[in-house]
Amino acid sequence: MNYAELFRVTLPETVLEVAALLVLVVDLGALRKAALSTRTAAAAWLGILGCAVGAWTVSLAGANGLRMGGDLLLATGGTAGAAQVGILVLTALTLLLFVGTGFTRNVGEYVAVVLMAAAGGLIIAAAQDLLVIFIGLELLSLGLYVLTAFAKKSGKSAEASMKYYLFGGMSAAFLLFGFSYLYGISGSTSLHTVVQESFFLSVSGAAPLLWIALVMVAAGLGFKIAAVPFHLWAPDTYEGAPAPAAAFIASVSKVASFALLISISAAVLHVFDGAHIVRVIGSTGPLPRYAGMQVPWLLTLTVLSVASMLLGNLAALAQSSVRRLLAYSAVAHAGYILLGLAFFSSTNASAQAVLYYILTYGLTTIGAFGVVSVVERATGSDRMEAFLGLQKRNPLLAAVTLFLFLSLAGIPPLVGFWAKFNLFAAVLGVSHSGVALGLVALAIAMSAVSLYYYLQVLKRVYVMPAAEETPIAAHPVTMTVLLLIAAAVIALGCFPSLLQNWIASFY
Repeated sequence: MNYAELFRVTLPETVLEVAALLVLVVDLGALRKAALSTRTAAAAWLGILGCAVGAWTVSLAGANGLRMGGDLLLATGGTAGAAQVGILVLTALTLLLFVGTGFTRNVGEYVAVVLMAAAGGLIIAAAQDLLVIFIGLELLSLGLYVLTAFAKKSGKSAEASMKYYLFGGMSAAFLLFGFSYLYGISGSTSLHTVVQESFFLSVSGAAPLLWIALVMVAAGLGFKIAAVPFHLWAPDTYEGAPAPAAAFIASVSKVASFALLISISAAVLHVFDGAHIVRVIGSTGPLPRYAGMQVPWLLTLTVLSVASMLLGNLAALAQSSVRRLLAYSAVAHAGYILLGLAFFSSTNASAQAVLYYILTYGLTTIGAFGVVSVVERATGSDRMEAFLGLQKRNPLLAAVTLFLFLSLAGIPPLVGFWAKFNLFAAVLGVSHSGVALGLVALAIAMSAVSLYYYLQVLKRVYVMPAAEETPIAAHPVTMTVLLLIAAAVIALGCFPSLLQNWIASFY
């Protein structure tokens, strides 16, 4: 391996690790006796600087990626490049929300863990090898477990972290077991080699073992994206974790995991040449449309998609906690995105549609958790009743809530509408079958259901009378970030080509 190439490709991750160490040195050294607000601001801004430099270094990685013996380990550009920049931007936003929260005195450690977890997300987004994928997932996951428990005075935080850790350990076992099967039946850890060998496996009679391996891999990755039935950790984690940590889990973790799923789906649709076919059947005839991993992988994604859309939206109807509502909403959104991956095309259109969705969803979700954080600090609760009369208590915060929740529901002309429109159009562009039409119709119907429970929150903000009219004040940095996110949601909805062209520039 060329170590100069290794350093060049992993420069964004290196920058984040150096920034994490710098945060610890400054917080525990130079600012050890400073006020908590000063330490928090310094740690957050150093972390944001690290994210900015890391985003700049993504463009320096080149287009060839990192290879070892001809096998691709880390990709650059394309899906990996766009997802990495998105992860860094979203990480910076969650660090801005951390300013003024005051839920911990260990601010240096908190920011350092966020940066190291984000580095794991960058590895996941670019990973093209089973071992690299697992290392990236564990680096991200270990950071998320710690962040969930960072509110040391909260019993809910400790409980949520324990549940998250136990479910995460189980999912890691499933994922590693599935990877071991794939390695055993293909003789390689390279993702593309595994996919190529899957065609020969299906011909030679090893298909049942391949199905088992893919189901286990889907179970492990399904936990990361909170897809049904691997979503049980999400409501408790979203409710118990500190608001900035919950925003990080709901955005950065999702972007990294779905970027990995894009890479896997793209590899599964790999078109084999005649030489491969000769090796198996002694003929250069046409390759079947669905060979090797395609049938089990796409069928698994379809089942997860339908289950997530149905359970996520229906369970959200019964929630009185806005945090838990956002958790089940995240499950539903995972179902929509999985639908785009289940009907994936070999062109860049599907990948770009999925990237557009996960980036805009991550941005909107960070804003939503920022709103919940402000209301929760003022009222001591995240239940819907805490939002009563918000329009009178803080009109700007109420307006931000309106735009963010309507965008999550997919109402035009906000960016959430275009995210769903592009995704469903990409699905129908791949297949005009009755199955595809039925699944898109189901997704639209479930979006209508989601509008109902989002409106339940907005009803309390604007329509129902306030229990009290004491003004709700937000930290200036937090309010500025929320206003910028709301402005971005509106601007990207009015000019959707801005983000589309930016994503396309990486391909």
